[in-house]
Order: sequence, then C-alpha cells, then structure tokens
Amino acid sequence: MPATSKTELRAIAEKEFAKLQKLIAPIEESVAMLPDPEADGTTIKDTIAHRAHWITLFLGWYETGQSGQKAEIPAPGYKWSELKRYNADLRASQHDLSWEGAKASLDANHQTLLAMIDTLDDDALYGGPMQGGNNKWTTGRWAEAAGPSHYRSAAKYIRARLRALVATA
Repeated sequence: MPATSKTELRAIAEKEFAKLQKLIAPIEESVAMLPDPEADGTTIKDTIAHRAHWITLFLGWYETGQSGQKAEIPAPGYKWSELKRYNADLRASQHDLSWEGAKASLDANHQTLLAMIDTLDDDALYGGPMQGGNNKWTTGRWAEAAGPSHYRSAAKYIRARLRALVATA
C-alpha cells in the first residue's frame, strides 16, 4: 500500500533506503562495475546511479509544477513508452561515474528528497494531484515512486545479480 501521510512517507523512505544501504555497503567496486549480460550490460553501479537520477527528475517535475508549468515527464524529449531508450542514454551519460560517486549521489539525493518531504505538510503531499504532474498522482505518490519504490526495486535487482554472480563463480 502506498503511503498516505507525510509520516508514513518519511518512514518508508528511511526504511527502504536503510535496507538498500545495508545491501550495497559491502559491495566492492570491481563487483559493482560488472556488466550484467541479462540486463543489457547494466551494472550494479548503473542501478544505483539510475535511482539517484530519478530522484532528481522527480524534484525537477515538482519545481516545474510549482512554477505553474507542465513538467515534461519522464524527461524532455522522451515519452513513458521510451523508457528503455532513456535509461540507455542515462547509462551512457553516467558511464564515467565511479561506484563511490554513484553511492554518494544516491545518498545526497535521498537527503534532498527527505528535506523536500519535511518542508511539506500532508495536504501538500496528498491533498490533490501534483501540479504539473499531468495525472492524478499526488506529490507524495510521486515522491514514493522516485524514492522508496525505486530503492525496493534496486535492492531486488542487486540481490538477484549478486546471487547470479555467486552461481557463476
């Protein structure tokens, strides 16, 4: 069930982030940078950098909506049906990002997400559709999708990837 209050949203964001941090903390850079042939060559580093980036996208959508404009979601020049291309372009643009850089970016963007949540009340988060969001999702629902939901999916992928690496070792 999605969160329905600021308190729930912050708690789930902290919980899922802590789980992801615990999972990735012991991963060495050599492992984090191994391409996954089953996932278009995506690495664990790419997965973490992707999650950090999507928080930035969400925050941009929110700011655009607050200025009275329609946000270009998911990103300028892309439609939802083009996520595979967008994600490939994102991986290419983040190619030179280090494992430590990806983790630092995720941590910083998570802190920014929490700070944003902290500035809003329940009505701003859940009182109606996010301005500029182009659908019925509330700001809180968008925040959960960009943060905690993405943390869960990253952890699921990373656990499976680590199991696959152990199986082939």
